[in-house]
Amino acid sequence: MEKFEKIINLIGKEKFDALQKKSVIIFGVGGVGGYVIEALSRCGINNITIVDFDKVDKSNINRQIIALDSTVGEYKVDVMQKRITDINPNCNVKKICEKIDANNIDEINFKDYDFVVDAVDMVSTKVAIIKKAKESGVNVISCMGTGNKIDATKLKIDDISKTSMCPLARVMRKLLKEQGIKDVPVLFSTEQPSAKIIEHKPQSVIFVPACAGVLIANYVFKKLLEEK
Repeated sequence: MEKFEKIINLIGKEKFDALQKKSVIIFGVGGVGGYVIEALSRCGINNITIVDFDKVDKSNINRQIIALDSTVGEYKVDVMQKRITDINPNCNVKKICEKIDANNIDEINFKDYDFVVDAVDMVSTKVAIIKKAKESGVNVISCMGTGNKIDATKLKIDDISKTSMCPLARVMRKLLKEQGIKDVPVLFSTEQPSAKIIEHKPQSVIFVPACAGVLIANYVFKKLLEEK
């Protein structure tokens, strides 16, 4: 337990032992999701499921923790599993290398998990994940847009109803309201991107997605500590 000694000293052995038994599923192993997984792995959570269908691309190297010249072309879940195991060999890592959407999300039993993290890009999949988590009575947090942002100090976590300055959050608010889904914590940025950037396909630099991932992991960590 030497590698987790400082965490144990910080939160106490009893809470750490309880934390190790928790199970978290993370949808999306990209710029945000990779850092969520990284942080949770280093906190000693021993049951982590990672979901992503994509492979590492050279365009990911500027911001994704698993993206290296040596990993380009490999499936993200494979690279992430190796990394988690290298951090904590005792971690039970489950990989789902599949594109999840509303048509196949029922294949995953959300009740197996204590927390669900949505870090995917597709709006319809985000709604499906949140809806399924709510129906299953499982805690969920969703990441809104981190593209076209450079100021990580503008990130915050709040209920979806209290978001601002985020085009994705605006769309999600409408869709969730239509389905009667409320009380959804989300991470979003209050930064106003320049009009010039908005005209182009979303761009990204490491600071915002990386900090977003760590903030989400911190939120999950604290919520799990609160559970009896």
